[in-house]
Amino acid sequence: MKTTKPGMALLLSVALNLGVLGAVLLDRLGPGAAATPAPPLHRVLALDEAQRARWEAVEAPFLQQFEAAAVRLERHRHALVEALFAESIDPLRIEAERAAIAELQQAQQRLIIEQLIAERAILNVRQREQLLGLLLAQPPARTTVEDLHARPTR
Repeated sequence: MKTTKPGMALLLSVALNLGVLGAVLLDRLGPGAAATPAPPLHRVLALDEAQRARWEAVEAPFLQQFEAAAVRLERHRHALVEALFAESIDPLRIEAERAAIAELQQAQQRLIIEQLIAERAILNVRQREQLLGLLLAQPPARTTVEDLHARPTR
């Protein structure tokens, strides 16, 4: 079978395109592929303009407070780890950091509950059911400690 130059060029072009397509698919579907970011919750819930305005009014201060609490929590976690691995163990410092973390976690939990109640008041029945489903479908969060101590499965 004799192949012409245009036929060979077409064959190479098709092979190259299939190779590029395969590489893109492997990159997107392969292990470690970055997930497509979820659309904002207000879009998922299909909020109307009035709902969106109310949503943003309660969301902005919540996010500021939550971020501030997260920063404080991280400082105390860092201090706790440093205290645990200090040259000499100071049980009072360790307990103080543990207590501060517990208090901040409780405050963050209350903040989230208050936010969910405020959001619930904005939503209609269908939207509340949809948000409920999204919240219940979230996988449990893994901690860094769990990740660091995870055993490989065989």
